[in-house]
Amino acid sequence: MERVSITEKAKKVLDKLKSKHGELIFHQSGGCCDGSAPMLLEKFDMYLDESDILLGTLNDVNFYMNTDQFEYWKHTHLTVDVTEGRGASFSLEIPLGLRFLIHSRLLTDEENEVLNKK
Repeated sequence: MERVSITEKAKKVLDKLKSKHGELIFHQSGGCCDGSAPMLLEKFDMYLDESDILLGTLNDVNFYMNTDQFEYWKHTHLTVDVTEGRGASFSLEIPLGLRFLIHSRLLTDEENEVLNKK
């Protein structure tokens, strides 16, 4: 079971950006700049600390979220998608005229039991 996944369309954009920029990470924005949006950054362009948790890996790219924000999202499955349009963030897809976005759904009872064990 996974907390985060990616659409095929977003995966193609991610592959293109990986080949251009090398190692990358996703970080779920907490609302600054473009609202709550997944930001794609070069791996060492963002300082991660113990308050950031790894939700999963998408095509060899780790997806992180701050622990405080995770409390609001822990009962959801996140799917990274892409759409046309410029977001207002520093995410690497912005110069392509695209922006990543999140679709969310509640976890099933079975997923919740496994992923949110106390």
